[in-house]
Amino acid sequence: MSGAAALLMTSIAADAASITNRDTKDVKVTISEGETTTEHTIRPSQVLDKVCMSGCAVRLDDNNEDEYEVEAEDIVAIEDGFLYYDGPDDPNKPDSSGPIPPSAPAPAAPAPKQ
Repeated sequence: MSGAAALLMTSIAADAASITNRDTKDVKVTISEGETTTEHTIRPSQVLDKVCMSGCAVRLDDNNEDEYEVEAEDIVAIEDGFLYYDGPDDPNKPDSSGPIPPSAPAPAAPAPKQ
């Protein structure tokens, strides 16, 4: 019975994102997941675990212009005021470390050549 509980806990943890603050100052993180919005203040080197269970939008320090899309399996970090991929949660996935581009509307179709 305890083995099944441990397996369930591992499964739940694997399906939730984590955010690490690598900045030297506190960062306010706003997470919008479905109809729910939560705010957290993450201190330097602190890790916020088990967030974005089914994907979410993340804003840093009340910045309404830059919103980041984070999936449940993402491991991300805050550095220099931006959100970066910190590596794959699944060792079988390719490493996608690097900056996360803020969400943006889809680009307009190019104008036809004249």
